[in-house]
Amino acid sequence: MHKIALFAALMLLALAGTAKADDLGCISTTFRLLSPNDKVCVSDFEDPRVPGVVCHISQARKGGWGQPLGLNEDPSNFSVACRQVGPITVDLDKLPDKEETFTEKTSIFFKATRIYRVIDKKHNTLVYVAVSSKLINGSPANAVSTVPIMPWSTAAAAAAAVR
Repeated sequence: MHKIALFAALMLLALAGTAKADDLGCISTTFRLLSPNDKVCVSDFEDPRVPGVVCHISQARKGGWGQPLGLNEDPSNFSVACRQVGPITVDLDKLPDKEETFTEKTSIFFKATRIYRVIDKKHNTLVYVAVSSKLINGSPANAVSTVPIMPWSTAAAAAAAVR
């Protein structure tokens, strides 16, 4: 019994560093007469260790009757775009060279979409790489987005607030 409690505590600690996504909306892509449609859904999440960075991820979600029950295996089709939306004051030397920032299950079993942050110190840039845990022809589906760290003035903050 102690081993189960220890395992559960370790899993919670492992997940504590990853971001949680907020769903923004979905777009139907395939009409199904008698069951939920296939769709592409867009979510956003903030990098938990780098305030001032927001990523948006779009993911294909399979419709059908398995969808409301959480039984579908979503296709490994996704895109990621990350942007600086505020001042970034984190010291890059204090961040790991590679760290998982987001994970989302995309099937009832073992498939997931994970997003990692990789540090490009030479160019003062954060690189976000989305990877599916499902191998397709020997390589996982993946997507990349970069965030060059730029100075953030009060004028830029005011303009962002107006939008």
